[in-house]
Amino acid sequence: QVQLVESGGGLVQAGGSLRLSCGASGLTFDSYVMTWFRQAPGKEREFVAAHTWGGRVTYYADSVKGRSTISRDNANNAVVLQMNNLKPEDTAVYYCAARQGGIFYRTMAQYDYWGQGTQVTVSS
Repeated sequence: QVQLVESGGGLVQAGGSLRLSCGASGLTFDSYVMTWFRQAPGKEREFVAAHTWGGRVTYYADSVKGRSTISRDNANNAVVLQMNNLKPEDTAVYYCAARQGGIFYRTMAQYDYWGQGTQVTVSS
């Protein structure tokens, strides 16, 4: 039973920061590509950030590059997305996804497991 649970979302003013966490259970953590997606109302779900091989290889969407850092919380078997200098356009439901294997994909169809999502709202 694989389960992904996101947490850390909330309401923040523009320029603020949030630390999102994706707790994983029921999987061998290091054998999965861990990825964050987000979906705003009326828009398609889009890639945000990902890491492979224990975080040694990371990927970021251009929209968050330089403002976000993805890392692993080994003690809690979790993946963390630190988001700084948040903008109103960052407002969305953020989802954690996992794919078994070593190849990174930016599209949703390639992922095997998903969390329920955590809401991030950035006010101006």
